[in-house]
Amino acid sequence: MSKEMILEKINQAVKILNEKDIDMWMTFVRETGNMKDPMVDMIVGTNATWQSAFIITKSGQTHAIVGSLEVENMKAVGTYKNIHSYLKYVKDALIEVLNIYKPEKIAINYSRNSTLADGMTYGLYLELLDHLKDTKYAAALISSEDIVAALRGRKSQTELEFLKESIKEALKIFDEVTKFIKPGLSEKEVADFVINLTRNKGLELSWDQDYCPSVFSGPDTAGAHSGPTNRVIEAGHVINMDFGVKFKNYCSDLQRTWYVLRQHEDKAPAEVQKGFDVIYESITRSANELKPGKKGYEIDEIARNYIQIQGYEEFPHGLGHQVGRVCHDGGCLLGPKWERYGNLPYLEVEEGNVFTIEPRLTIPNYGIATIEEEVVITKTGCEFLSQRQKEIYLVR
Repeated sequence: MSKEMILEKINQAVKILNEKDIDMWMTFVRETGNMKDPMVDMIVGTNATWQSAFIITKSGQTHAIVGSLEVENMKAVGTYKNIHSYLKYVKDALIEVLNIYKPEKIAINYSRNSTLADGMTYGLYLELLDHLKDTKYAAALISSEDIVAALRGRKSQTELEFLKESIKEALKIFDEVTKFIKPGLSEKEVADFVINLTRNKGLELSWDQDYCPSVFSGPDTAGAHSGPTNRVIEAGHVINMDFGVKFKNYCSDLQRTWYVLRQHEDKAPAEVQKGFDVIYESITRSANELKPGKKGYEIDEIARNYIQIQGYEEFPHGLGHQVGRVCHDGGCLLGPKWERYGNLPYLEVEEGNVFTIEPRLTIPNYGIATIEEEVVITKTGCEFLSQRQKEIYLVR
């Protein structure tokens, strides 16, 4: 991220600290070149080798406590107002800064619910406790997950523009895929076409190349989060592709569905069309209720219940996740109240969040129908960032 964007997010973090009545947010790290905390790029802008603390206070002051060899680099980066150096051990410099503010609540980078707020290893946590053991600050430590969820979830205008561009570029590639797909190609051949097209455009894939894009053709496919196989596309197959690109490190995440016409067909069979229509309607119904203040599980239930009422099994994942610098970003999840999702489905949707909406269903003997769109939460509802797939794409 640019210095300007980092400062923008730091200022946003100060507002969040005041909103949540948290005195201080401290991201405590070491050797980030080996194990980078998920927030370092967003709120620091450089790596750290020795034990280092990056502190943001609710008064708006920022402090970077770094090893002596990294002071000049930190000054050059220019994201923190106050820079403190140490040579042999960090403890004294750290406590000196804490004593300026005497915080009652110090949010640190661990979490039981969010990987994006859980950058501190257990060993480093023990180190921090050892530094603070003779102070009152050891008892002041809380998880930073609420801050991280809000900061990553509430997109700035600049972030939103980058996300829009990543969606636009991904949709252009989907259009090329529609022209390319034909019977006889394998899932891997379609994926290779997409990867090469992405590279030729100077873009990056949104997630690991092993399954970006994911391509599923016909019945009994490998399933979600699996890579493309040597399965050959045939007439009568429903094809689904899950794909996204990064634009200036901001991701898109979209899915589209095709049907390969048989020789005598000029439209999709009734059962295929019904499956697609049910997915489309479930997205519409969910989006109509998606607004600030709603809990994630409430939106998931709308699509999940509608799909089951129409005679299909419930989909085996959440309805939608937030998108940003990584594909699964932010805090609140549009998901069911399953234990595996922790507290994320119980969190409230906020203005500025960007979500996917991605229900799926299996059409027996044909394949998986899925549409994945992206929306941004407004003051009163949501707006689609992706141009919706309104009709199933036909391959002749």
